Amino acid sequence: MIEAFLAAFDALPQGSFTGTAHGRRYVVTRSGFSSDKAQKLVAEELGGKDYISLNLYRLASGARLKPCEMPAQKVVDFVLALRPDPEVRR
Repeated sequence: MIEAFLAAFDALPQGSFTGTAHGRRYVVTRSGFSSDKAQKLVAEELGGKDYISLNLYRLASGARLKPCEMPAQKVVDFVLALRPDPEVRR
């Protein structure tokens, strides 16, 4: 399960983007710190109240997921379901 989560997380674009998960639209920001050994993801539902926030630490002993005041399963399910919108080409 953690491998699928990490693969889905790593496939997400860096920076801010919009996307869909579980039939709802979100604005999402993914950022990295300390040479990407610490990563943060925050998502807010557009026109709704849902909020997702997590920190992911890449340690020598393995990845550590730290959700912010919500169950780990909620953030895992969200990341696995999240589909970023295609980029707008100009």
